[in-house]
Amino acid sequence: MPNIIRIAAALLIDPQGRTLLVRKRGTEAFMQPGGKIDAGETPVQALVRELQEELGLRIDPAQAMHLGQFSAPAANEPGFEVQAELFRVDSAAAVVPAAEIEEVVWLTADQAPVMPLAPLTRDLILPLYRQALNAPR
Repeated sequence: MPNIIRIAAALLIDPQGRTLLVRKRGTEAFMQPGGKIDAGETPVQALVRELQEELGLRIDPAQAMHLGQFSAPAANEPGFEVQAELFRVDSAAAVVPAAEIEEVVWLTADQAPVMPLAPLTRDLILPLYRQALNAPR
């Protein structure tokens, strides 16, 4: 049984339909904003807290749409698996990298990322995002 890291992550989408990826200080892989769920916290509470800490983004928990639970090998902790509760958050607010976030990048659905991506982002979340944006409305 692998060691599990439980996180809440945001598929954050701006009015232009771009999604936000972040890179933590001292790491190479870009991933969705979010972070570990603390004891006694619900996933959505963790999401709200992390988005505020990492990006200065204040969101209403009611805005966060739960997309499901996704698992993949952790990008930065060898031998660990991340189990992410993924939420879609649509926001027009400006984001400011804070806390441990060193770099943020907005990605369009048709853009092939050139930067290294966390396995969860690369294999599960970005395909989901592209599918969601290309789905007939």
